[in-house]
Amino acid sequence: MRIAATADLHFSPTRANVLKEQLAPVRDQADLLVVAGDLTNYGQPNEMEPLVNVLVRLRVPIVAVLGNHDYESNQHSELMKIMSNEGIKVLDGTGYERDGVGFAGTKGFVGGFGRGVLTAFGEPEIKTFVRASIDEAMKLERAMSQLRTPKRIVVLHYAPIATTVSGEVPEIYPYLGTSRLAEVVDRHGADLVLHGHAHHGALDGKTTSGIPVHNVAITLLQSQQPPAAYRVFEV
Repeated sequence: MRIAATADLHFSPTRANVLKEQLAPVRDQADLLVVAGDLTNYGQPNEMEPLVNVLVRLRVPIVAVLGNHDYESNQHSELMKIMSNEGIKVLDGTGYERDGVGFAGTKGFVGGFGRGVLTAFGEPEIKTFVRASIDEAMKLERAMSQLRTPKRIVVLHYAPIATTVSGEVPEIYPYLGTSRLAEVVDRHGADLVLHGHAHHGALDGKTTSGIPVHNVAITLLQSQQPPAAYRVFEV
């Protein structure tokens, strides 16, 4: 299967024609499109509706997770409904299988990497924050445990490793993801991990056990030579 992947579209209706042109070749180059979060700017249905119109006209199967921007207006459930009604598979602690390839996905959350992971110690506010990070890791665990396919793809918005956020300001690394997600991936095994969120990070990295991780934020892809709106992976 050829999988095209992008993220961080931050769509506004004024960009519809540009995005349509950027994504048009997908149907000839890939069998499926992954969108790894931040489809909208402010999480508004009036942003999602025209974006979905662009996406479904590509005439390829689409798998997506939401990102932090998609939660901004607390209408994420409505956004998921809009997408699902048009046949887009929205993963939120769930799995999806197609042609022998399984997709497990969730938004993810922040919390830091490696020895710098924030732990649930101290004030109740810290424990609530860490709980949200652990909950997202558990959702990924549930999604991965559902898959029965020989090939497994993990879709996240937040980064599971520090390597692919390298290039961002170091002070914000803990806000770009958490290695709690990578621990789940390493435990269950996967062929590759796709994420966004780190607009100025690095394209490629690996988890501790060597599973490939790819940052597909569209701003990062467009900064490459030649610029692109998506990457294609074959599994």
